[in-house]
Amino acid sequence: MFEKSTKSYTDLLGKTNRIVEHTTIKGDIDSIADFRLDGHLIGNFTSKGKLVIGPAGSVTGDINCQNVDVEGRVDGKVFVEEILSVKAKATIHGEVSCGKLAVEPGAEFSASCVMKTAGKQPLLENGK
Repeated sequence: MFEKSTKSYTDLLGKTNRIVEHTTIKGDIDSIADFRLDGHLIGNFTSKGKLVIGPAGSVTGDINCQNVDVEGRVDGKVFVEEILSVKAKATIHGEVSCGKLAVEPGAEFSASCVMKTAGKQPLLENGK
């Protein structure tokens, strides 16, 4: 009568995980769904979806995602398959590889950056 059905990957798209302010996670996060981080992550983040780092959020480690919006702080390597959007109050230090890059005036972007083109392998794929 009450059957539990397992959700497929496509059912999880559009659903967002959330880590709130004043929360610190030490370790790696691997998610297939979208993610909003308003807390602090000390570790690596991998997702097939979109990562939004809120104004109070930070990541100290490597990021590997489809799309990323940064309003907070990132220290590490960032690999973005499609679009990296860096908001006006964001800070990024490290290495970046992305398909497209959008940086608002006022952002602190102190990173080496490679914008990949179709058919070429990105530099930071698989943490390399």
